[in-house]
Amino acid sequence: MAIRKPAYAGVFYPANPLQLRKTIEEYIVPSSEKQKVIGIVSPHAGYVYSGKVAGAVYSQIKNCSVFIILGLNHHGRGKKSSIITEGEWITPYGGIKINSSLAGKILSRSNFLEENERIHLDEHSLEVQVPFIQHLNPSAQIVPICMQEYSDDICRNIGNAIADSITEENVVIVASSDMTHYEPVEIAQQKDKLAIEKILNVDPEGLLKIVIKENISMCGVGPVATMIYAGKKLTAKEGRLISYQTSGDVTGDYHSVVGYAGIIIK
Repeated sequence: MAIRKPAYAGVFYPANPLQLRKTIEEYIVPSSEKQKVIGIVSPHAGYVYSGKVAGAVYSQIKNCSVFIILGLNHHGRGKKSSIITEGEWITPYGGIKINSSLAGKILSRSNFLEENERIHLDEHSLEVQVPFIQHLNPSAQIVPICMQEYSDDICRNIGNAIADSITEENVVIVASSDMTHYEPVEIAQQKDKLAIEKILNVDPEGLLKIVIKENISMCGVGPVATMIYAGKKLTAKEGRLISYQTSGDVTGDYHSVVGYAGIIIK
């Protein structure tokens, strides 16, 4: 059984389990109305920057035991999107097992996925989601998917493979993405609004097109479009923006910001 050790504990989030719990508890909103959601968009920056947005969106999730995490391949290794179908990931909270049955079904149904553990070893976009998942449900399982290319055909194919493989209601699809990168806050907000509108309208094709047309540096547009394609096939009707912030809200520097959006699809 493959064991993936944490690569970013102590960098993007606390390595000490007690400090990690305290940090996540500061971001979780206990009073939030819990909902049955099909998918979410959650950011993947260091918790000090995007943890509040991530916590707000995870606070909305009701009764889920399996999380399919769609992240991106920041390092560009490999030629195809990759999935891991067995093993365990370790965080300061302990281990979280991969749901091998669901992962195997998704792999068998997609033309664009391969099994490749190496690509996941030092990719943070999936790892930073896991402590939030463990905090919500210590016995949860995951299916990690790291995407390399973002064409409409690929996003649609992987999204359909995910939807066709889900047979229970206790699965949530997590799309890991930050929004606009390193632009003045006014421009970042304008661009991000265009992308967010497409997500809220459950329009994956429109999202992919607007990101190209308006040169929006949304790094996880592929994972988000894939989540929406899966969601549409699973009868998703609407999206809801739970939280939006920029790094400037933390640093005070609004001349060059990164945007973070927390969105649910149901």
